[in-house]
Amino acid sequence: MNKDLEFKWQVSVPDHLRRGLHFDRWDEETNTFELRCFVQVDEYGFFLYWTAEGKEAQILDLTQVSDVRSGCWLKDSKAPPDFELRFTGSRESLESRAVTVVSGVDFVNLNFTCFIAEEATIAQEWKIAMMKVLKNFRVAHLENAFVELERQPKNSRKEVCICTLFVLLFLEEQKNLSSSALLIQDFAKASAGSEEFITVAQLISFLNEKQRDPRLNEILYPECDKSKAMIVLRKYEQVEEHVNQEKLYYDGFLRFMMSEDNAPMLYDRIELNQDMDQPLSDYLINSSHNTYLTGRQFGGRSSVEMYRQVLLSGCRCIELDCWDGTSGVGKDEPIITHGKAMCTDILFKDVIAAIKETAFVTSVYPVILSFENHCSKKNQLKMAAYCMKIFGDMLLSSPLSSHPLEPGVPLPSPNQLKGKILIKSKRLNPDVEKQELEQFLKKGQLDEDVEEVSENPEVDETPGTDSTTDVLNENEAHPELKGTESVTFRSKLRSLAGAKIKEMALSKEEEERLLAQYHYISATTNIHPLLSSLVNYTQPVKFAGFDVAEQNNCHFHMSSFSESTGLGYLKTSAIELVNYNKRQISRIYPKGGRVDSSNYLPQIFWNAGCQMVSLNFQTPDLAMQLNQGKFEYNGTCGYLLKPDFLRRADRMFDPFSESPVDGVVAAYCSVRVCFRLLTRSMDDQALTITRLLQVISGQFLSEKKIGTYVEVEMYGLPTDTIRKEFKTKMVPSNGLNPVYNEEPFVFRKIVLPELAVLRFAVYDENSKLLGQRILPLDGLQPGYRHISLRSEINFPLTLPTLFCHVVLKTYIPEGLGDIVEALSDPKGYLSMIEKRQQQMEHMGIRREDIDEVPSDRKLITIKNSGGDSVDSISEVKTTACPATPISSSSTQTSGKAVKGTEMGLLPLKLDEHVTYEELKLEKAYVKLTKKHLKEYEYIKRRHAKERLGMQRQQTLAFEKITAKKQPLAFVRNQSKSLSQNRSEHRSVYQSKSLDVTGPNNRLHDGVGPSRMMHIRHAIAEQTRDWSELTKRQLEAEHRIRKTQIEEEWTLLKKLLVQVHQQQRTAAKQQLEAESKLLRQKQTKKSMDDSKAIQLGKTVKTKAERDRRVKEVQEKNCKIFLEERRRLAVKHQRQEELLAKFQAEQMERLDKEARHASDLEDQMYMEALLASKPETLV
Repeated sequence: MNKDLEFKWQVSVPDHLRRGLHFDRWDEETNTFELRCFVQVDEYGFFLYWTAEGKEAQILDLTQVSDVRSGCWLKDSKAPPDFELRFTGSRESLESRAVTVVSGVDFVNLNFTCFIAEEATIAQEWKIAMMKVLKNFRVAHLENAFVELERQPKNSRKEVCICTLFVLLFLEEQKNLSSSALLIQDFAKASAGSEEFITVAQLISFLNEKQRDPRLNEILYPECDKSKAMIVLRKYEQVEEHVNQEKLYYDGFLRFMMSEDNAPMLYDRIELNQDMDQPLSDYLINSSHNTYLTGRQFGGRSSVEMYRQVLLSGCRCIELDCWDGTSGVGKDEPIITHGKAMCTDILFKDVIAAIKETAFVTSVYPVILSFENHCSKKNQLKMAAYCMKIFGDMLLSSPLSSHPLEPGVPLPSPNQLKGKILIKSKRLNPDVEKQELEQFLKKGQLDEDVEEVSENPEVDETPGTDSTTDVLNENEAHPELKGTESVTFRSKLRSLAGAKIKEMALSKEEEERLLAQYHYISATTNIHPLLSSLVNYTQPVKFAGFDVAEQNNCHFHMSSFSESTGLGYLKTSAIELVNYNKRQISRIYPKGGRVDSSNYLPQIFWNAGCQMVSLNFQTPDLAMQLNQGKFEYNGTCGYLLKPDFLRRADRMFDPFSESPVDGVVAAYCSVRVCFRLLTRSMDDQALTITRLLQVISGQFLSEKKIGTYVEVEMYGLPTDTIRKEFKTKMVPSNGLNPVYNEEPFVFRKIVLPELAVLRFAVYDENSKLLGQRILPLDGLQPGYRHISLRSEINFPLTLPTLFCHVVLKTYIPEGLGDIVEALSDPKGYLSMIEKRQQQMEHMGIRREDIDEVPSDRKLITIKNSGGDSVDSISEVKTTACPATPISSSSTQTSGKAVKGTEMGLLPLKLDEHVTYEELKLEKAYVKLTKKHLKEYEYIKRRHAKERLGMQRQQTLAFEKITAKKQPLAFVRNQSKSLSQNRSEHRSVYQSKSLDVTGPNNRLHDGVGPSRMMHIRHAIAEQTRDWSELTKRQLEAEHRIRKTQIEEEWTLLKKLLVQVHQQQRTAAKQQLEAESKLLRQKQTKKSMDDSKAIQLGKTVKTKAERDRRVKEVQEKNCKIFLEERRRLAVKHQRQEELLAKFQAEQMERLDKEARHASDLEDQMYMEALLASKPETLV
């Protein structure tokens, strides 16, 4: 339901149009003269109808009327010989009393109907009033079907109460159709099982749940409440009693469903709603190519009327190919034609006059005239003069003071250029232009005597021109005609094609042969300063590259690219092209091979932000349907504001992106085509009453029993574009009310809804287009909608309508639906859990018997998202890695750990420390310690033997000295005591001194002083010898021990290094094993996901399956890369921790080695100190 239910689509029709008046009428196409026709406009402004005496009434659908003009306009400017004789009054009086209605089903095939009033004032009043009523009826579509029947004159041969019959048949038909659709089911549900009526509360529920976009903001687009529902009820329920009872019966419900209050688009998207104060480069601009042509590029007819029709349709950029006239009325005048390609000529001044008349009828925003200048300076001066004289103040002849032509200054906005006409043409260097313009204004002519320079693009530029006035060769306005020969094409065509060229009946092969031999004359580079001075914000320059354009930063410079060149830049420099279009304007035009005036699809260039995507308006193909359908919105003003990411310099956008853009929410859309309402041929819009009655009643369809089918397509980013894939089955022999009612067409993931459009197209059994409609996804309303169709050229069709069910919502990736649903409605989710628990309690299960477990949905979600896939293989530890001994047993242990990792078991543990005791158990270390022990024991034995020998020598010497005086037993006891002390590697004086002179020493007894001195001297000498021996032995043992300690700790360090290397190898093997296991798991998941989609029954088309597979692969790719990244980060963290621990362990080992060496030195010093005597003898 729309934001504003009181949207006023109906215009106010002036009273004198509704009352009607008598006019004389002349139809140019049939050359029919009718006097005293009674002409009227219905009260809704849908139809113009007239009745001549003795003839049937005729109707003209105002949706086909493009213009109403004063005077009597003729298509070929040739009136029949008896034209003035048929009407009374002079020619001048006839022109003032005439009003011409221009109508047609496209831009080329037009019909001019002239109505001549009795007075000039009446004609002028009708012209002004008709222009107010006239519009393209972008909103109203079903109401005029009633009006077309209701307003038939009573003197018609079908004089029946046809309006009542139509209403009854129409609504009854809808009931019959709806019975096979979902609408009646929803009505029955809303009415609680009763199909008769629904209450206001039920209507509110239906509008909010079925017809409202759940993505809309509740503040900007509030939900329907009772006051709004009562507006609907009062408007569409015709029985007052039912209104008082607040009941909406099914007939009123159908009226509402077919009304404009249930339109498929939001009204604020249809009307002018966008910000028009941004720079000109921020808008897509409705643009035309070779506007003057009505047909093919070769041998086509040029028409001034095409400029009127194109501008009236909303186009804002038109092209004028200007040449020097050589014959007829165009001699010595600038003309417009297609490069001497056997196309007819039209006068430049006539085109300028036509542009002035129609430039701002449909839109008030600026019109850009793209000049392709091939004229001499003389005619260029005339061109400038015509523009200045005819356009007057409309012409923007100088830049705005607020937006000077300086680098870095943005372009003015459409609002600032309202009602202005801009000229796009080559411009001289500013200094040269100023000098030549001053000279021209002073003397009235230029000094140059040369009227024209060579137009060959290969010739050097003339002095006074700037290199920026050239464009790239491949970017010429008509590269299909490029060349260097000056032979006229007309003569060559005649020589090659002979008489056929006069009839313009060339075959395709002949046309291609002529195209290959034709050579185009480039636009002149000799520009008149007056014409150059009229160019400001649209200065075409040679495109030198994106870097140069960014460096120059001139927003008023623009470049043109052929379709092929533009695609080449999109292929190689898409992001650069987008950034270029944020700052400057680019123009795209059809490639040269499109001599049949066919068009390229503009969507690919809109995706890159190209502003002027020029098309051949005379060809109503798919490209034109997309163009006209897109520019139908924003009030048909010809300007559409580009999305934010195509305008802001701080955002980067790739038009080939397949993933959602930051800040843009991807959308989901499904369309279900239920049935088509009515059909009628687009070639015969003005139906007579008989044929209309046949179509509505379905009683006379036997002559035209045609089968129909519907195609639904989407255009947007390449990843969003789906073409020729979704179509219904053909309903045979039913052009009135075919019921399709098939499965919905689902567009699961729309990356950029702002750029996407939906296209509905109805074809007959011969694949002929019966009607189409372009609907931008941004603004499309969900629910049950009647979609009125358009013609090939986007003119509204009165009756053909599609009834569709549209579902719009935010795109949710696979597996996250339940989580999103729980987050969006947590109360509902919890109530569902509680309800299940109550049901289990009802079956006798106690509450305490139910455990709290993770939801399977969450587990599936986690599995699908790949959040713990790495952790499922191994657990991240933050402690240090193990360091195992280098023995064979330790190597096997490490190997088992690696093997376990390869099998997907426990990873390498980082909390097992290698101790020195474990390293000392290594075979190499044990062997070395045994060797050292053996060496040390050998030294000890040798030292003991040396001490023993010295002991014996000293004992014998001592016994010899004391043998004469002391008893033998005493001497032996003293010697034994001395031996014991020395055998313990201590000084004899360490614990007890051998004092032979002491009072308790019996040696003193009986020994004289001299003898005693001799004994003392001998004992001191023996003690000194013993100490020296002991010191030498201690030093030798210390040296050996120091060497052994150093060797042992060196070996321990070497062993530890090997253990560290083994740890790093094990970690690397673990990473390889986990990576291999992860890749296997990822490969299996990718294959399983693809297989599940291929074998799934929910997806029926191969293209949709391929899209699903691609989407899953892209999703899995992101997950897999993240998993591998996490695994790499985990192992990198492990390696860092391992390296840190190994460094610490090595540092501790060095510290322990130093401590052991210091301890040996300390023991050595203690031994030295212990070996010194405590007293001297």
